Amino acid sequence: MREEPGRDPAERQTSEAPDRQASDAPDLPDLLIPAPGQVIGKLSVRTSAEVDLLAVLGAVREAGGDIASVTAFPATKGEPGVQRVIDVEFRDITGETAAGAVRRVAGVVVAQPRQTLGQVFGKRVIVIGGGAQVAQVNLGAVSEADRHNLRGERISVDTIPLVGEAQIAAAVRAVADLPRAHILVLAGAIMGGDITVAVMELRETGIPVVALNMVGSVTDAVDLVVSDPVQAGTMAVMAIADTARFDIERQRGRRY
Repeated sequence: MREEPGRDPAERQTSEAPDRQASDAPDLPDLLIPAPGQVIGKLSVRTSAEVDLLAVLGAVREAGGDIASVTAFPATKGEPGVQRVIDVEFRDITGETAAGAVRRVAGVVVAQPRQTLGQVFGKRVIVIGGGAQVAQVNLGAVSEADRHNLRGERISVDTIPLVGEAQIAAAVRAVADLPRAHILVLAGAIMGGDITVAVMELRETGIPVVALNMVGSVTDAVDLVVSDPVQAGTMAVMAIADTARFDIERQRGRRY
């Protein structure tokens, strides 16, 4: 193809990409990812069965915390008097401040400050599909995440090998409910039907989707199609890394 004089090749490449509509979802910050200069904290609260969850959360709020995430589950360590565990992530106060307030709540046995999951694991790349393809995508994603994590970022890679339209479609929809999930990679040989519908629904939430070049309609619904699974994992990480210069918006609808 002949170059057009005076025109940036990157701009020409983007303009010639297939017209694929961007999501209308607002670009909201992920409150579970640490922002520069912002105070965030987490408490691991171990309690008796009689504890009032609202009282625990109320204590954090009264101490000045803006609650971002709450997870409650049965205790599994066999600690005396401990039957429930409540993990609370919050903003605007430190873990030590919140712990001092929560320890006064009836039924609280232990309240320990911890690093937030965003501080430890950071943004999440989710990879779903066939086992062989998922493994190769992981190779690229983990290798690229290592480069950015060495620079101070936190990017982790979560995977699940699945087969079957219903199973994969359900997993795609569930990505919208995963905390800190920032991008999805679909790795397989054939995907379409309800998986395609699920991808369009997920993109409406603002989470971009990358897919391997495969048979089926899913490649017409994703943001980016990449033939090489290792490169697909690499590009997925680059798309969400703060220390990378890669804008998936400029590549939307392209196939590599």
